[in-house]
Amino acid sequence: MCSRQYESRDIDQSAGTRYRPVMATRVESQVRTRRWTRAEYDRLILEGLLDEDEPIELLDGQLVVREPESAGHSAAIWLVQAALRRAFGRGWLVRGPAPVALDPASEPAPDVTVVRGSPRDYARDHPARPVLIVEVARSSVLRDRRLKGGLYARAGVADYWIVNLVDRGLEVYREPVRSPSAPSGWKYARLARLGAGAVASPLARPRARIRVADLLP
Repeated sequence: MCSRQYESRDIDQSAGTRYRPVMATRVESQVRTRRWTRAEYDRLILEGLLDEDEPIELLDGQLVVREPESAGHSAAIWLVQAALRRAFGRGWLVRGPAPVALDPASEPAPDVTVVRGSPRDYARDHPARPVLIVEVARSSVLRDRRLKGGLYARAGVADYWIVNLVDRGLEVYREPVRSPSAPSGWKYARLARLGAGAVASPLARPRARIRVADLLP
């Protein structure tokens, strides 16, 4: 709880521009927040209190508005999906943007995820363990690095990529480890920053070679 003192003055119109001091009052305010579970969040959608297409995702119990999609952002998502479909081939599903049942307090909607199987395998519940998650970021770079990266690491996602539209490159995060300084208590121990001329290979498809330039609009 925080307390602040404010002093205000009233204008006495009948006496011209003359100010009359008013006794200072103490204003006390308390901000209260409520954390949501994934089950509660899904129920809000099922009951129509949240629209299925609303740009909101559940991150560690908080309802967060997703980054708006610019033309370049949308183009990058399509480019990433096309590149990953070529790299993974049959038996794999490249989704996105679509929700992931990450943990009891988180249901993010990454721009692209790669999971085993077909669309009908996920008709009853969202996938929980993608082999690769990709976020396309411009204004959300810091949030995708620290907040989302920590949640993905905590959930055991072994391979996390950020297509950085600001620096026009790819950030590859691997090896989740505990970290007391991270918001979620977890982070990735390894980070590789790749320029447009570099090549990346998903952990689940180590022989595939994806040109970073092919992911950038």
